[in-house]
Amino acid sequence: MPADGSDPVLLDGDEWQAYFRNFKRSAFRLEVHQTYTMPAEAETVRDFLGGVPMPEGFNESWHQTIRDHAAAGRTMTRAKIVRRPLTPYSRYLFEWCIPGNVAAGENYHIVDLTEQSDPGLPEQDFWLFDESTVVHLNYRPDGTQINRELIQNADIAKYLAWRDLALESAVPFRAYRT
Repeated sequence: MPADGSDPVLLDGDEWQAYFRNFKRSAFRLEVHQTYTMPAEAETVRDFLGGVPMPEGFNESWHQTIRDHAAAGRTMTRAKIVRRPLTPYSRYLFEWCIPGNVAAGENYHIVDLTEQSDPGLPEQDFWLFDESTVVHLNYRPDGTQINRELIQNADIAKYLAWRDLALESAVPFRAYRT
């Protein structure tokens, strides 16, 4: 339950997708988990781990979303926390997902905490839209998503500080060596 005692606002389906269609300037994601267990990705993760070549046009609809936003002058940025050795899921991201996102125009950054202490980032995945709207992505320990929660009356300064700290602690994906 939110700290103010109100009922949580959970987002799903088109209501959730609308945030990606309708942001005006920027979308930032902090990714803190080492493994995500998403039903929509189960087959492609299994194929990746089984050595199957990446399918032609993989993730194309998401890449088109990124390209459309970039063409309109809107930014999409992520900071992914990693620890080596990379989990099988992180290897999947690094080989199949992130390169296409970056090629499409997403600013993807890596915060490697293998040999450095955590700079003070939260243990909470979130999206920050237009520096004004926060959505928490809540997960079980195994990486299964529980829900997406719109944070009402969010302390935006705190999320902006976490975004800035993550980016200051990161290197661009293209410069990261595993």
